[in-house]
Amino acid sequence: MLIKSLVVGPLEVNCFIVADDKTTEAMIIDPGDEPDRIMGIIKENNLKVKYIVCTHAHFDHVGAVADIKGETGAKIIIHKDEVEIYDGAKDQAAFWGYELEPLPDPDMFVSEGDKLEVGSLTFEILHTPGHSPGGICLYGASVIFTGDTLFAGSVGRTDFYGGDMNKLKKSFLRLISLSEDTKVFSGHGPASTIRHEKTNNFFNAEI
Repeated sequence: MLIKSLVVGPLEVNCFIVADDKTTEAMIIDPGDEPDRIMGIIKENNLKVKYIVCTHAHFDHVGAVADIKGETGAKIIIHKDEVEIYDGAKDQAAFWGYELEPLPDPDMFVSEGDKLEVGSLTFEILHTPGHSPGGICLYGASVIFTGDTLFAGSVGRTDFYGGDMNKLKKSFLRLISLSEDTKVFSGHGPASTIRHEKTNNFFNAEI
């Protein structure tokens, strides 16, 4: 498995490119900005992008979706409960003082328990609301991509539209019950492990 990460945009979102080494099939997770840099990695590694996956649809995570879709033709994937946030991303960006071009319609909605296959790799969709209604994590191959649900030492905020602290608590408890050896790749900040978060994440003491 190939995992390439790059920090994009003014809010420093972690964009991940995940590929099967053998087939070179790939998915891009949270292309928030800087499509030229993202596509540079795709071209440099001769990858074939199958999916553009948005762990959630806040503007800083979807800013490059249109450009990447135009370049690759890959399927845009969001959770069905995230449609309202996705549709409002342009307005949210404007509120924060940023411009966002209109987003293409999603090609595919995922739900809890669905699986995405990228070459020989399989990732299960975990619906983890709290930071946003349709927040998802992608779990497989001993790694998890958590978007803004779980960070190293912290969790996503719940004061945006659609946020829910009680749901975030349940999502957090679910994630830290996964295998302790699972490596955590989050939407902002450094990587971690479930083991580290079980013992060091401040949010554990809040529940």
